[in-house]
Amino acid sequence: MQYFIAIVPPDDYKDQITSFRNRWEHHRLNEVAEPHITVKAQGGLTADLTWLDKVKVLCSSVQHFQLTFTEPSAFGNEVVFLGVRSKEIFEFHKLLVGTVVPPSELIKQYFELDEFHPHLTLGQTHWGMHESEVEEMKLTSKHALAPFPTFMVTHVRVYQEVEPNQYVPFEDIPLAR
Repeated sequence: MQYFIAIVPPDDYKDQITSFRNRWEHHRLNEVAEPHITVKAQGGLTADLTWLDKVKVLCSSVQHFQLTFTEPSAFGNEVVFLGVRSKEIFEFHKLLVGTVVPPSELIKQYFELDEFHPHLTLGQTHWGMHESEVEEMKLTSKHALAPFPTFMVTHVRVYQEVEPNQYVPFEDIPLAR
């Protein structure tokens, strides 16, 4: 059983992203998880949940912070995503990794710490899209998802894997006020 920790966009924008993703017939990302920005990947978030109380304590000391989505970009021809602008998200990510203390090989595997690149994935070839569809999604999303909102991050959401490659909300953890 795996977990990850993420920031969820406001419901209206999350719904807009979900609808946008559904425009591509073979795209299965909505079946994997709702739109989110991962701030702590699976590494170290074990089934025994010993990390959960530590994360709750950390979150109780982290102030709300502002986050802005930016124009779509891509990782090669395989992944299209919305960028994220927030200086606080990097420090929050480091604090989460420091609290969970995953092994260094998992930090590397999940692109954490120095390789952390916060984003919201819109589509990718791994979940059924062709490279040409990824490019089409990148171009289309510039208009379909604009204006790109700014919002306050007031909590994080822990997701639990219930079936292989299917994550559902497990628990919301509030940040300090």
